[in-house]
Amino acid sequence: MDRVREALMRAERALARLEEVLAADREDEIQRDASIQRFEFTFEAVWKAARHVLRQAEGIDVASPKGVIRACLQVGLLTAPETEQALAMADDRNLTSHTYDEALAGELYRRLPDHAALMRTWLTRLQTRAGA
Repeated sequence: MDRVREALMRAERALARLEEVLAADREDEIQRDASIQRFEFTFEAVWKAARHVLRQAEGIDVASPKGVIRACLQVGLLTAPETEQALAMADDRNLTSHTYDEALAGELYRRLPDHAALMRTWLTRLQTRAGA
């Protein structure tokens, strides 16, 4: 299996796990912390899958998450509003190491459903572009 398909499958599995924990019917610190952890690895998997698709389908080689997000806007994989949201999502990913801050963890947790929805849209477009 080629690298693009592997990356897309890894992102799909990660996103399914995030969606699963967000759909769980509990609201406590364990739920919050598990959701934030799954968001971390899902974001990593999705932006890296986007990097592979950009390289293969568009001939664009970008190394950073925000660079990949901006390149996705350029090639029509993200709209301008989605790009703004994705850049904010990248900032949130950088804040996850500070989840010991209860207020910050709570704010981040409340944004996760929107982040998951955007990653689902982004991943679907990546899969289409890659022909997967």
